[in-house]
Amino acid sequence: MAAPRDPNAAPHVPVLLRPLLQAVAPVHGTWIDGTFGAGGYSRGLLEAGADKVIGIDRDPLAHQMAAEWIGQYEGRLELVEDNFANMDAHAEGVDGVVLDLGVSSMQLDRAERGFSFQKDGPLDMRMEQSGETAADLVKRLDETTLADVLYTFGEERASRRIAKAIVRERAVEPIETTARLSSIVEACLPRPKPGQSHPATRSFQALRIAVNDEYGALWRGLMAAERALKPGGLLAVVTFHSVEDRMVKRFLQARAGRLNTVSRYEPQVEAEQPRFELVTRKAVGPDDEELAQNPRSRSARLRVGRRTAAEAGDIESGVLSMPQLRGKS
Repeated sequence: MAAPRDPNAAPHVPVLLRPLLQAVAPVHGTWIDGTFGAGGYSRGLLEAGADKVIGIDRDPLAHQMAAEWIGQYEGRLELVEDNFANMDAHAEGVDGVVLDLGVSSMQLDRAERGFSFQKDGPLDMRMEQSGETAADLVKRLDETTLADVLYTFGEERASRRIAKAIVRERAVEPIETTARLSSIVEACLPRPKPGQSHPATRSFQALRIAVNDEYGALWRGLMAAERALKPGGLLAVVTFHSVEDRMVKRFLQARAGRLNTVSRYEPQVEAEQPRFELVTRKAVGPDDEELAQNPRSRSARLRVGRRTAAEAGDIESGVLSMPQLRGKS
């Protein structure tokens, strides 16, 4: 059953759609929208000239919502419920791949999904709506591992203090709502100054990334895109924080033969035939017009690469500087 539409809800605004379409023009052939969400990029690609778009999303809600309007594209839009890390299992020899990383507005804006500290709801955060929840992680992890998750995935400097408080409070009563977790984190940190982010931002980000294995999915998804694209095909990725952007940047640089590792502790990238050419030399951010229309675009960055004819291959996660918990590789 499709989720009811809120008539007062603001329309979904796909971030950096205009510069993305400019960077990949002319749009034609078959594209994969690996993070379908509310369908903004798929609509943009179809209206710009794509013959077909394969929309992939692991969130069942995205597919329920699309059922209301997918028919207007008369078979040009195909939906697949899966993780974009598996995209090459659903199509190959495609003309382009688009990825819009991070949590979508349709997830953040629904309290029952448990992604936002601004809306009280169950501490869930699962994009696939199956498997272990954030509440399960908060209940199961020991203090050291919990602190490692907060520091590694959220870059939270007060991770040990917060983990200690979580362990203390869960012994009193299970932590099962976003409001309770948010209040525990807030009590551990100074009151934010004007313009600073909410104290719980980094902790919620860390748990969301851990629940959904977002960095692992990005690493595998970039390799899957390389396998799915035909020579001349385009990979366009929109990121929303520095770690994701760094991973995408290093992937494209490594695949274009432009990544030089100078530290003896970093994996060395062997010289090989380039698998991508850089279309955007630097990350593209939002202009003033987009910032005015969509404040959520402030941290967004776009990078685009063009596939060469070189054979696809694997790449070590360490080359991308992918954050990993201690003891895992």
